[in-house]
Amino acid sequence: MTNDNKTLKVWEPLIRIGHWTLVIAFFTAYFTEDDFMSLHVWAGYVVGAYLLIRILWGFVGGKYARFSNFVYSPVKIIGYLKNMITRKPQHYIGHNPAGGAMVIALLFSLSATTLTGLKLYAVEDNKGPFAISEKQTMTQIQASSLISVAKAEDDENEGEESVLIDHEQETDKQGEEYWEELHEIFANLTLLLVFLHIFGVVASSYIDKEKLVKAMLTGKKDIDNTYQ
Repeated sequence: MTNDNKTLKVWEPLIRIGHWTLVIAFFTAYFTEDDFMSLHVWAGYVVGAYLLIRILWGFVGGKYARFSNFVYSPVKIIGYLKNMITRKPQHYIGHNPAGGAMVIALLFSLSATTLTGLKLYAVEDNKGPFAISEKQTMTQIQASSLISVAKAEDDENEGEESVLIDHEQETDKQGEEYWEELHEIFANLTLLLVFLHIFGVVASSYIDKEKLVKAMLTGKKDIDNTYQ
């Protein structure tokens, strides 16, 4: 049987530009957390914006960008990995089963990293989409003050008010530490997935004899009738 070779346009500009923008934005955010917070925040916004676009595009985008094209069953994914280990080439025009699973995993991990980062930004600096308004802040301060005064009067204890304030500050600190730890966990999980993704691309490119990086740059794949 002869193979009919041809070049097919697979990845749209939105996917290709978004992919490399996401790479730059994620690593910028990852390495600027402490010293360049403003840059860290804006890089995080870029990641979040792309995630929203990519998730939407997974339903309304081109054929190979849609979730329906690359979300496979666990059986299919395991079968692909087994064949790759035994060096049996399997060709897919879009994402292969392992690649599709990695896309979903990265979307989840990046989304969790972004959301926890926005929550931490709100807790630390009261900024971002999760920040409470000035009116809400004043209401909380007034309510806290009233509670403090009432407890101080009821207990006739001069130290009661300061104890309550210390308790509130300790609660705020614990909340900040909680979101910070959660944010770091998902950021490091994403980094691990990125390295696994790179390993998978290299392994698949070698075993399946495909130029996956080139395809993500040009949007085109050289295919034949062995592709599915």
